Amino acid sequence: MRVLRLKRRTSRDIIFPGDRFCRTWWNHFFFRVFRVIIWLICVSRAVYFSVDEHLIVFEFLYQPILLISGCIMLTIGFVITVRIHCNYGDQWRSGIDPNGPDKIITHGWYGISRNPMFLSIGLAQTGFFFALPSAFSLICLCFGVWTLFRQAHAEEKHLKRIFPNEYYIYATHVPRWL
Repeated sequence: MRVLRLKRRTSRDIIFPGDRFCRTWWNHFFFRVFRVIIWLICVSRAVYFSVDEHLIVFEFLYQPILLISGCIMLTIGFVITVRIHCNYGDQWRSGIDPNGPDKIITHGWYGISRNPMFLSIGLAQTGFFFALPSAFSLICLCFGVWTLFRQAHAEEKHLKRIFPNEYYIYATHVPRWL
C-alpha cells in the first residue's frame, strides 16, 4: 500500500491513495490534477483575460446572481471542508487507511451525512461552475462528482468489511449524502 508521508501533530499518516494504479489511486491522482488545473486557470484569468475564449464560457449563465451564488457556494464548500479537517484532527484520513480506522465517526458532520467531506467538496465544485460558467468548469464538475461517488463507494466498502454490524446500523440511520 502506497502511503503519502504527510503527517499531523502525531506520527500517523493521513493520506492513503492506495496501491499505484488501483482505482482509489486514480481517484486521488485525477483529483489532484484537476485541482492544479483549476488553480492555474483561475490565476491565468486574473492576468490574461483572453483565457476565457478558450474555456468556452456559457454567456447565458453569466448573470450577476449566478456569479455571486457561485462564489458563495465555493466559499461555503471550502470553509466546511477546512472545518471538517479541523474538527476531526487525527481521526481524519484521505483515502483508505489499510490499518484503520479504529472506529466509525458517527457524530458531528458524520451524524448528518456519511460523506460530509465529499458533499462540501461537491458544493465547492458546483460553486466553481456557477462562478465561471464554462465548458471547462462543467467538465471539472462532472468529473469531480464522478470521482467523489467512486471514492465514497470504495471507502464505504472498506468500512463495511471492517465494521460489518456497526456500519450497517450507522448506514440505516445516516444518509450517504443528505
